[in-house]
Order: sequence, then structure tokens, then C-alpha cells
Amino acid sequence: MTFESSPFQTSLIHSVTCTGVALHSGAQVSMTLHPAAANHGIVFKRSDMQGDKAFVPATYDAVCDTRLGTTITNDYGVKVMTVEHVMAALWGCAVDNCLIELQGPEIPIMDGSSEPFVFLIECAGIDVLDAPRQILEVLRTIAVEEGGSTAVLAPSESTTLDITIHFDHDHIGTQRAEYDFSHTSFKQALCRARTFGFASDVEAMRAAGLAQGGSLANAVVLSETGILNEEGLRYADEFVRHKALDCMGDYYLCGHFIRGAITTFRPGHGINNVLMRALMADAANYQLIPADVHTMVVKPAMHERMALVG
Repeated sequence: MTFESSPFQTSLIHSVTCTGVALHSGAQVSMTLHPAAANHGIVFKRSDMQGDKAFVPATYDAVCDTRLGTTITNDYGVKVMTVEHVMAALWGCAVDNCLIELQGPEIPIMDGSSEPFVFLIECAGIDVLDAPRQILEVLRTIAVEEGGSTAVLAPSESTTLDITIHFDHDHIGTQRAEYDFSHTSFKQALCRARTFGFASDVEAMRAAGLAQGGSLANAVVLSETGILNEEGLRYADEFVRHKALDCMGDYYLCGHFIRGAITTFRPGHGINNVLMRALMADAANYQLIPADVHTMVVKPAMHERMALVG
């Protein structure tokens, strides 16, 4: 399923739970994806907090930190860290509404990709709701830059991503990829790409209280001479694919599926959020329109079940 394959909002049929290590704290954490009503959106719930403090909506303007992941916060200062991989999975599976319950402040890293979260969503099943889906259509070109990173979002008839990364490492270098998500499946193209880092940075990150739970089980780690993971890479260009995965997770924090053409050079969580803030800063930049109807032309009955297609 893609977000343009149905004009109706979706949620999950059943709740589903996973447990794993948090990348930065190293703590074991449990996370449950719950069904949610139409127009609920994606909201995190910290089960270790009480009352309204527990709820952290997944929105672009809630982003408070973009170091080695995207962190969001609510009005009470309650945070949820590293949201991008589960957000990418929800985007890729075209899930509009979900309540994500979390025991602590950080999403479990799992294997460093979105594949475990896509699997959870498939296990839960997709529920087609009796409510129209609106998508965000870009009307004006927006360009932003931050440091050595740039991003441009332009009007388009489909959702596309042209992404270039560059690292001064022989096993990465410059990689470029182009995706048209009206023809490309997130599950097939991006969801298995893992986060990556450099062995030379580990000591400094841990001294800063970051990456305490990082390991070869949940990241691709590069030394000066090569890749330390015995199994090697899942794709020859896994690095650019993971950056594309991060982008789509960060972009989904705008609260809608975007129809537009994105071109980005050396993207990261910071520039991704700068782009979303620029997009949403002026209502003249976009319009909300009904999702296109391609294969589905009959309105389903309330809570009709629909199988997820990868």
C-alpha cells in the first residue's frame, strides 16, 4: 500500500509490541504500536509519565534535538528520542494514525533499520478507516541550507527523492540515489538499510552520553580501513539508502504525506527539520487535497480490513 493507493485514512487492526535496546542510553525498552482513531495522527505516549505529560505528538515543530537522531518534546519538556526509523516505517506502510506507547525516552534501535517496525506493522495489519485522507501538495519551491547541507522541495505530480551523500571514507565517498515513490516500494528499496557510524567517533560519542547501546548488531561500523560487520552490507549503496530512510521519517513529522520533489545534498536530521519548518511556515507553500484514487473507487464499510502489500 502507498498513501496514494487509498483515499481513506488507515490505522492498525491490532496492537503489537517489541522490546530492544535504546541506541543512546543502552537501556532495554518496550514499545507498543496501538490502533488509533481517524485524525488522531501519530502520537507517542510515555508510559512512565502521568496525565497529559505522557503524550508527545510526532510533529515537525516538536523537534528539539537532531544530534545523531531526531528528538521530539511536548510542552512539559517530556522527550522521545530517535523517532525517525519508526516514523519512516509508518510512512512507508501508509499508516496515518497510531498511538506508540513507550516505557522510556527512546525508541528501541532494533537492527538499526526500519525493517523490524515494518514487520510489526504487517503483523498488526492495516485497518482502512471511514475517513478521507488528505495529502500535502507542494505549491511553491522551497530551498534551505545549513552548514554544508542543502535541500530543495518543489511541486511535482508524484513524491520523489533525489539524494546525494558524501563522506571522506573509501567505503562511502559520494553516493547518489533517486526514488519515485509512486513506483518504488519503501519496503523493497529502503527499509532494510541500517544506520552507520565510524569507529573513530565511538569514544567521543560515549563520553557525551550518546551511543551507549550501539553495537555491530544495530549499526554498520566503519574503521579507517573497512567495514567491521562480518556480514558486510545489505546493499552496495546501503549508506545512501539509510539516509533516504531517515529523510522520509523526518519528513513525515509534517503530519501529512507529501506530494513533491525533494532534492537534497548531504542530508541529516537538522536540515531535514529545517526543510519541514520552512515548508509549513507559510500556508501558501502547500495545499491539502484528497488523496488520488487509483485502484480503490468504492468507499469501504467502517473499519474494513485491508491487507498490506509490500
